[in-house]
Amino acid sequence: MTEINPASDVKVSVLAEQIIQEIGTSIIGKSDVLYRMMAAFLSGGHVLLEDYPGLAKTLIANNFASVLGMAFRRIQFTPDLLPGDITGGYIYDKGRNQFVLRQGPVFANIVLADEINRASPRTQSALLEAMQERQVTVEGETMKLPSPFIVIATQNPIEYEGTFPLPEAQLDRFMVKLSIGYPTPEEEKEIVHRRRERKQDDQRLRVVAGGESLQAMQREVEEVFVDGDIEQYIVNITTKTRSHRQIAVGSSPRGTLALLKLSRAWAAIQGRSFVLPDDVKMFVKPALTHRLILQPDLWSMPQAADRILTEILQSVPVPVIQDETA
Repeated sequence: MTEINPASDVKVSVLAEQIIQEIGTSIIGKSDVLYRMMAAFLSGGHVLLEDYPGLAKTLIANNFASVLGMAFRRIQFTPDLLPGDITGGYIYDKGRNQFVLRQGPVFANIVLADEINRASPRTQSALLEAMQERQVTVEGETMKLPSPFIVIATQNPIEYEGTFPLPEAQLDRFMVKLSIGYPTPEEEKEIVHRRRERKQDDQRLRVVAGGESLQAMQREVEEVFVDGDIEQYIVNITTKTRSHRQIAVGSSPRGTLALLKLSRAWAAIQGRSFVLPDDVKMFVKPALTHRLILQPDLWSMPQAADRILTEILQSVPVPVIQDETA
């Protein structure tokens, strides 16, 4: 493998830490999830949060928007939600005697699609163009969305009645799929203690970095070095998912690119200007689990995809990196 010299700490690591620390004053004990979400944002990707009710999925999305100082809109997905309720449409203005565009909630920097699997497939598809192309088309007119543009979607994994599972095409557009998880008893006690001390539900967070700062961080991530052997390692992992006997449909090339982007973002968050194999391993499950279609006999088995990806990671040779400072 090519020898490289580690550069000095990049500012991405400093700003990312400040952002997570500020959110951590409200979200207790979930720094690992917050850092993974931060890596997705720095990679220009969207996030799907799947977990049980009451685990702060909505609060996390709102807090990121507050700390990043960006426009935030929440869309509550319901069976009767229409595509126009997301994108907006033209309405007649009697005062001006003409039709004017009323922009929908998708015109924001951070959009929370709450309980996305409760809306019909037609409405879910209204987000597809926005998520991939960063634009929407209303009555033949194409309009760019604000930049940066991030979708955070949530869904409940235990409710199936009255829900519409996300199709593979839409799942593939989420860079990562994450779970929050229950807090430990100690963390939950701290949550209760802070709420009692605060004497109110809401907690005001300070703005740490604006939209321009986030875009500057994204540009800096693009400069992180990735060795050819690391690139091959990423490709070998995703290729293996397409030939595994327990996987009916493996990861798409979009999953390969997601691993590349996320590993670079994680390296930058760690203060490095180059990617290590461990950076790739960190995001194999968050980036690929939702991109796999398992064989039918595994559909009812929880954590089957995680187990298969662990097996794949163990079977793919890990490149060895040489550090001149060692």
